[in-house]
Amino acid sequence: MNLRASADNSNPDVAHFKVIPITPRQIAADQAATPPPSIPPALISYQPEPYRIGPGDSLYITVWDHPELTSPAGAQQQALANGRLVRPDGTLFYPYAGLLQAAGKTVEELRSELTRRLAKYVPSPQVDLTIISYGSQKVTLGGAFVSAAPQFITVTPLTLAQAIGTANVNTTQADLSNVVLSRDGHDYHLDMDALSGVPKGMQDIYLKGGDRVFLSYNDNHEVYVVGEVVQPQALRFKTSTLTLTQAIGRAGGLNQDTAKGKAVYVIRGVKNLQQEPSEIYQLDASSPDAFAMASQFPVRAGDVVFVGAAGVARWNRFVSQLLPFSTLLNNTSNTRLTNEQTNQL
Repeated sequence: MNLRASADNSNPDVAHFKVIPITPRQIAADQAATPPPSIPPALISYQPEPYRIGPGDSLYITVWDHPELTSPAGAQQQALANGRLVRPDGTLFYPYAGLLQAAGKTVEELRSELTRRLAKYVPSPQVDLTIISYGSQKVTLGGAFVSAAPQFITVTPLTLAQAIGTANVNTTQADLSNVVLSRDGHDYHLDMDALSGVPKGMQDIYLKGGDRVFLSYNDNHEVYVVGEVVQPQALRFKTSTLTLTQAIGRAGGLNQDTAKGKAVYVIRGVKNLQQEPSEIYQLDASSPDAFAMASQFPVRAGDVVFVGAAGVARWNRFVSQLLPFSTLLNNTSNTRLTNEQTNQL
C-alpha cells in the first residue's frame, strides 16, 4: 500500500502525517537512537553523610554503673520510657550535664560532649548513646503505593529501592516507567522498569531528609487498539515498553475473518498537527516475518494501533478522522498526568 502524507497547508482542517514502514532497518535505527537508561549524575553522586541528630529523635543514654542516670523511670520500664527526646529547638536536657545542643551533631559528637560534661561530677564516666526512635528526617511518598506512610532516615542509609520495597508497589495501578524523585526543587523522572536491568539502578540512589517520591498511576498509560482485532480496546500497561505484538495479542489478536492480508498501523500523534506531521508506522501483516518485527517494535502511551482499511481512499478518510482524536487523547493524558503528579506531590 503506497500512502502519501498530506501536505495541504492551505487547509487547517487537513491532518498531516508521514508513513514509515516498519522494517528491520527502521527498528535497528530506532534502537540505536534510543539512549540507554541512566540515572542523573546529581542523584548517583550523592553519598549520605553520618547521621546527624535532629528534633524529634529519641535517645537512650547509658552511664555505666549509674542506673539513676541511665533509667530514671526505673530499670523495669521499656527503653522508650527512659528515652530523651530532642526538643523542637534542637536541645536536650540531661542531669548534671545541663542543656545540650543535640541537633546537628553525630551520635559520637554528642556522646563526647556528654562525657566531657559529666566528668565534672562522675569520675571517668563511661557513656553510651543510641537513637531508639527517629523523627527528624523523613521521606514522603505518594502515588501508586500500597502504603504511602513517611519513611524516616536512620543511621543506616536508605536507598530508593528500599523505600519503594517497603512502600510496596500497587501492581495493578502503578506506572513503573515514571517514578518522580523530588529533591531541592528539582524533579527527577526515573524509569524503574528500565533501570532494573542496568548495573547502576534504584539501589544506588540514596535518599535524604526532605525527599519526595511519587509513583505515577497507569490510568493514562494506555495504547488504543482498534480495527480488525478480536477485542478493540484501550490497553493499560505498567511497564516502560509494550511491543506491537503484545498490544495486538492483548486485544485478542487479528480477526481471522476480516484482517487477512491487511496492514497494521501505529499512529503516533503530536501536540500540534499544523506544525509537524504525525508519524504513522506501517507493518505489512501479510509478510511472513511481520510479527517477528512487531515483537521488536515498542508502542508508546497514547499510540493508536489500527488494523484494517483496505483502500487508500478509505485509509485517508480514517486518518483524517482519527489523528485529531489521537492528538486530543495525548494532550488530555499528559495534562491529567501532570495535574495528578502536582496534586500528589
